[in-house]
Amino acid sequence: MKLDQFLKWQNLVSSGGEAKLFIKSGSVKVNGEIETRRGRKLNRGDKVMFLKNELIFE
Repeated sequence: MKLDQFLKWQNLVSSGGEAKLFIKSGSVKVNGEIETRRGRKLNRGDKVMFLKNELIFE
């Protein structure tokens, strides 16, 4: 699953456009590193930090 889709699926953003803005602004970390590619593929066990939410992709 792509990072922007994951944020939508978790109901953290209301649209893909909103996800894109947050990702491009550097507000999202994957495994502790800022990720600015909205199409980044997540692998099982990846930790996604968004605002104050920490989620694990399974």
